[in-house]
Amino acid sequence: MNEIVMCPPPPVKFKPTERTYDRFTKEHKIKHYYMKAMPKQELIDYINSYNPIPKRRQKCIKELTRRRGIKRE
Repeated sequence: MNEIVMCPPPPVKFKPTERTYDRFTKEHKIKHYYMKAMPKQELIDYINSYNPIPKRRQKCIKELTRRRGIKRE
């Protein structure tokens, strides 16, 4: 029997993942910028910034409405 397994969608990102290389330890470190991990103030500052990217601004607004206690005025 072939069953279709539905995978959950990937989490929304604020900006692309950064990969840094430490020359002393010779290790790669990966920093993810997931929307759910961003501080509220940073999201609000981005929404109110001078020239935000419209798609990213909408993602920030959706994330703030998803969190409890945040309403857009």
